[in-house]
Amino acid sequence: MAPIQNSSVIFNEIPTGFPVPGQTTVYDASQTIDLENVPLNGGILVKTLVVSVDPYLRGKMRDASMESYSPAFLIGQPLYNYGVARVLRSENPNIKVGDHITGMIKFQEYFVINDFSKKQVLTKTEPSLPWSVYVGAAGMPGRTAYFAYKEFAKAKKGDTIFVSTGAGAVGSMVIQLAKLDGLKVIGSAGSDAKVQFMKEIGADVAFNYKTTDTLEVLKKEGPLDVYWDNVGGSTLDAAIESMKDFGRIIVCGMISSYNDAKGQTYKNLWQIFARSLSINGFLEWFLAPKWTDEFYRVVPQKLASGEIKYKEEITKGLEGAGEAIRKIQMGENLAKSVIVVADE
Repeated sequence: MAPIQNSSVIFNEIPTGFPVPGQTTVYDASQTIDLENVPLNGGILVKTLVVSVDPYLRGKMRDASMESYSPAFLIGQPLYNYGVARVLRSENPNIKVGDHITGMIKFQEYFVINDFSKKQVLTKTEPSLPWSVYVGAAGMPGRTAYFAYKEFAKAKKGDTIFVSTGAGAVGSMVIQLAKLDGLKVIGSAGSDAKVQFMKEIGADVAFNYKTTDTLEVLKKEGPLDVYWDNVGGSTLDAAIESMKDFGRIIVCGMISSYNDAKGQTYKNLWQIFARSLSINGFLEWFLAPKWTDEFYRVVPQKLASGEIKYKEEITKGLEGAGEAIRKIQMGENLAKSVIVVADE
C-alpha cells in the first residue's frame, strides 16, 4: 500500500493573548504515512476518530519551562487532547485490531502509540451514542462535572446553586445533576441562545451576564448554598458576596483569566472566613478512582434515554481545529466543541 496523507494540527507559536488560527496553530497536510509498514515497536497504530476542544488547552500553549498541572504543548509537534481512536494494527497483546482507545489523542489522522499510561480501551456502553459524546457528556467534561459535584457539593433538596458557564459542556451537566437532586439552579452564560439552552435543561433562573448584572441576580435569587465556578474574576467575587454561611464553592476553571496576563482583582475574599465558606479546587483525574465506575453506570444510560440532555458543536476535519479552539476561548461556541476527524 502506498503512503497516504497524514495531516495534523501543529503548535506553531506561543500566543500572547487569544490563540490565532494559522499562527498559534497550523494545519499541516504535508506528511504521509505507510499504514502497513510503519514500525510499531511493540505499540499500536491508530486512526483518530474524534478529539475534544476544551478551554484548558489555552494553558498548555505556554513556554515548556513553565510548570503547571498539565504539560505544555511542544513547538512543532501536534496538539493532543481527550479523544477516541480505532486500532488498525497492534503488537500489544492486550489490545486488538478494531478496539477503540481513549485518552490523550493527537490532532493527527494516524499515529503510533507506545506509551499507554494515559490510554485505555473504551467500550461503548450505549451503542446509540456517537463517539463524539464519549469525549463530551460521557467523557472528560461529563466526568469533571459528575465527580466534583458528587464529591464537594454536599447538595440536598431545596438548596440553591449558581453555575457559571452553565451552557458549556461541564456547566450544563452540573445544572442537570443539581435538578435531579431537587436544587434551585441559577445559570449564567454569554449569549441569549445559551440562556435558552440553560432553560431547556431545567435551570430555574438563567441570564446573560453580558446584559444583566450578576450580583443583582444573585442577591435577588440567592443566597447561595453552592457556587460552581468556571470563570473566576468578577463572577466569583459576586458569588462570594452572595453565599450563605458555610456555603460551598467548587472551582473548576477560570476562563476569564486564561488570556489575561494582568490577572484579576478581588474585593470579597475576606468573606471566605467571615461566612465560613469552603472552597475546593480539583482536577478530574484526582477524583477518578472514587467515581469513575459509578459515572459509567449512571451517565451514559441517562444520556441515551434523554433524561440528561447534551448539545454538540461538531467541526468536520482537522483543518477547522484552529478556529474551534479560538471560538471556545472567545466564548463563541454554542455547545460542546468536538472535532470529528474521521468515521470508523
